Amino acid sequence: MSGASDFLENALGHRPADPALFEQALTHGSHGGASYERLEFLGDRVLGLVVADWLYERFPDEPEGMMSRRYNALVARETCAEVGRAIGVPAEIRLGRQAREDRATGSDNVVGDVVEALIGALYLDSGLAPAAAFIRKNWAPFLDSQRQAPQHPKSALQELAAARNWGTPHYQLLARSGAHHAPTFRVQVTVRGGGEAEAEGPSKQDAETAAAEALLGELATPNRPA
Repeated sequence: MSGASDFLENALGHRPADPALFEQALTHGSHGGASYERLEFLGDRVLGLVVADWLYERFPDEPEGMMSRRYNALVARETCAEVGRAIGVPAEIRLGRQAREDRATGSDNVVGDVVEALIGALYLDSGLAPAAAFIRKNWAPFLDSQRQAPQHPKSALQELAAARNWGTPHYQLLARSGAHHAPTFRVQVTVRGGGEAEAEGPSKQDAETAAAEALLGELATPNRPA
């Protein structure tokens, strides 16, 4: 665990008191033995608490709805995965042979889950303060770039459809492919009167979000064909 300890000290700013916790946080289910899943469950909640507290402090006059938009973007799996890649997580993940061959370390789901598991391990190993310090340091660029509270694409599409009397957007799962640990979902969104779009993602929810974003892009294109 010495190499991993060096990584953790550099990436998390923390020398593990209990290296086994962090070894588990870096272990995918395909590897055998205890995996990161329980720690990911805990870390997800720690991340949520820290981000919510941070937003409450950072935007004292902002209403709940605006803070929720910021929160959802910051705790999103894609954001966790971006943080993980920035600190070198993919190279440290312990995978089984098939998962390595399937390049599971390229999956936002896997990398994002490991980052949350590391937060859970850090919380158990040293408490909330070090976990919060890690989160604030690595999520700061994402929060600082939010000049305005971002609106989720699905919410934006629903509001646009309502404003134009198009009815409610309808999402349909078209296909699921890929390995169990790194699936790909393809979804189509249809708005009666507004058109349709398809997109893929590592989860059904992510695919729906991407499809909504794609349709919003099409609707914003000047001289769009009918």
